[in-house]
Amino acid sequence: MQKSLFLSSSFSLLIKKNTNALPQLAISSSSFLKQQLHQQEREFSQTILPTMSAQIYNENLKPIIEKQLNEIRQAGTYKKERVITSPQASKITTLQTGKNEVLNFCANNYLGLSDHPELIKAAKKALDTHGMGLSSVRFICGTQDIHKELEAKISEFHGTEDTILYPSCFDANGGLFECLLNEEDAVISDALNHASIIDGIRLCKAQRFRYKHMDMADLERLLQETQSARTRLIATDGVFSMDGDVAPLPEIVKLAEKYKAIIFIDECHATGFFGKTGRGTPEHFGLEGKIDIINSTLGKALGGSTGGYTTGRKEIIELLRQRARPYLFSNSLAPPVVGASLKVFEMISKDTTLRDRLMENTKLFRQSMKKAGFEIIGDDSCPIVPVMLRDARLASEFADEMLQRGIYVIGFSYPVVPKDQARIRVQLSAGHSKEQVEKCINAFIEVGKQKGIIKV
Repeated sequence: MQKSLFLSSSFSLLIKKNTNALPQLAISSSSFLKQQLHQQEREFSQTILPTMSAQIYNENLKPIIEKQLNEIRQAGTYKKERVITSPQASKITTLQTGKNEVLNFCANNYLGLSDHPELIKAAKKALDTHGMGLSSVRFICGTQDIHKELEAKISEFHGTEDTILYPSCFDANGGLFECLLNEEDAVISDALNHASIIDGIRLCKAQRFRYKHMDMADLERLLQETQSARTRLIATDGVFSMDGDVAPLPEIVKLAEKYKAIIFIDECHATGFFGKTGRGTPEHFGLEGKIDIINSTLGKALGGSTGGYTTGRKEIIELLRQRARPYLFSNSLAPPVVGASLKVFEMISKDTTLRDRLMENTKLFRQSMKKAGFEIIGDDSCPIVPVMLRDARLASEFADEMLQRGIYVIGFSYPVVPKDQARIRVQLSAGHSKEQVEKCINAFIEVGKQKGIIKV
């Protein structure tokens, strides 16, 4: 409205200024007036509109955002990025530490592959042969031969019928439930499932239930209460990323068979290293072929780049290709990522050396920390090791003290974890040497004594 009034008055002004030249204007108005009006419109767009937009923002949205940011700061949960200036590895440099290397014990780089020369070589080769990107979604012109090759390789690795790739596992979880479930169905989810599972479930129209974390009695109660549902889906992480514990799959499978439910597991913190040959929690429990749907990531143990996938029953994957919105409306995985991921599956399918080294590091760290007197939770075979400190400020200060000793770890507190459950989450890697793990342990003991957490 303001723009129309402005242009209208500008036009009137032009006519008044050029009254004596009306005959000439009548002849040349299409060139002269249009030039003048376009100039006025440009000035309006460049000066008045931005001012109006800023005023609306400053009066409406900005105060709301500032209030939320202040609340986050006051709660002590404001997040700051620590900038790494080197490749992701067991030893890194950061802006904070300058040229001094620190040992990294907080990455999802479980197999130490993020900077592996063979993966970098494979990524460069794919870059040369297949290009940087596809500039398309999969079903238009974004599927290359290597995408299909990777999907087949993942299916072979997990012993499943088919696989679909996504830009991330967050997308895989976001696209799954909405496609499979409607108002007639029920999804029953572990209370501590990853945020991406929770968000994915929110997008579907099914009845939603949560069972207490790894509580099989509570799961059975909900299965009994939902027997009228058309389909019931049990959703759980395989390995839980904050507590380092493992879903009781044998009991879940028994309940699923008893109550005719299907099972979905998220294997992001298991694929590549959990189980005898790194094929995840189903292999760990000897339950290969018993899980209907598996979601996992290429962004953690499997090279740490990006990408996720769903693997499972052929019909499920086929339906996801037709209806999963993150698949239909997101660009394809970049060829260098696909090329490197193919090399990863080749490496871990024929050799368990990295997985075995990770388990050795995990055993050394867990046993030594317990012996020193720290409260350690989670499964003994899990390289995710929560060191429980309970107090949020203590966890933050403890992490700062560790960094001064050359150990990079992070303190976690509410709302990432429940109140009074603050901790430092240590993540072991096959890239860590025994000496590096021992240095981390010794630093924990030194700071633990200084803070009065363990006995001197």
